[in-house]
Amino acid sequence: MNEVHTIGLDIAKNVFQAHGADAAGRQLFSVRITRRKILAFLAKQPRCLVAMKACGGAHHWARELARTGHEVRLIPPAYVKPFVKRHKNDAADAEAICEAAQRSNMRFVAVKSEEQQASAMVFRTRDLMVRQRTQTINAIRGHMAEYGWVAPKGTFWMIELSKIFEEQTSSLPEAARRMFQTMYAHLKELDRQIDELDLEIKQRAQADPISRRLMTILGIGPIAATAIAALAPPVETFRRGRDFAAWLGLTPLQKSTGGKQKLGRTSKMGERTLRRLLIIGSSAVVRHACKRGDKEGSWLNALLARKPRMLAIVALANKTARIVWALLAKQENYRAPEVSAA
Repeated sequence: MNEVHTIGLDIAKNVFQAHGADAAGRQLFSVRITRRKILAFLAKQPRCLVAMKACGGAHHWARELARTGHEVRLIPPAYVKPFVKRHKNDAADAEAICEAAQRSNMRFVAVKSEEQQASAMVFRTRDLMVRQRTQTINAIRGHMAEYGWVAPKGTFWMIELSKIFEEQTSSLPEAARRMFQTMYAHLKELDRQIDELDLEIKQRAQADPISRRLMTILGIGPIAATAIAALAPPVETFRRGRDFAAWLGLTPLQKSTGGKQKLGRTSKMGERTLRRLLIIGSSAVVRHACKRGDKEGSWLNALLARKPRMLAIVALANKTARIVWALLAKQENYRAPEVSAA
């Protein structure tokens, strides 16, 4: 009698689809299960491999299913798509997940703990607040421009604009003045909340030994260090630093064929939050090097002498990502390279 070896589970809000297969990949069942019955159904199955796409709620279900004794693996959705046959539906997705999980060279996503997800939420919340602050500033500038008051970009000029709509003698209509005051009060509240989140991130960075080691790298501060510790998978997932940089989307797209290497623009694949933070940190390093000059004969100086500034920033972010991988893999602090005398 054939026994279930792999189960592909397509999760949703209310109705899940389970596809079971034996060790040879032959289908044993394909059933729809409601959310409240899924744990009881899988608890009755023999201990096997349960695979899911790494999407919303996947880490929660992975932890729940692991408690029942199953081996749980998460697959990036992009790696499941090639296994979908013809039309896309829940049954086809579950079958594709099951088939992808049986491949020996498949790449999987590490299951995150609740604490890791909580740490990641700090950055997601901060990003949300920063976007809302930018939207509010742009709204104030845009509406003030309708009344003839034009201000440059930046948070500093909000103070100057606020003086205009706070004055009772200004030419602004009373209804418009109240709306400007409401938006400005919301802006100040966002500033306060962002400052609180920055303080929490800084405290987390000082308390975490991994984050403290990461902050020894030039261009990585508390925000980037704690984000890497919370969002990046274990270093064992990558064989080398180049693979980690590629996962972050800091390597060029390849369209090579016939033995000819063709490299395109930066791929921008992978974790965009970490990629953005590394590029921001690298831009600060490059800006400092352009303003005050880096060490004579350094790698960065040589790069800036022959390449555009933005390209140098991305290249430095790529190099920083490789350094991060080496630092975490070897459990060491960063040691800046010595520049040889000319």
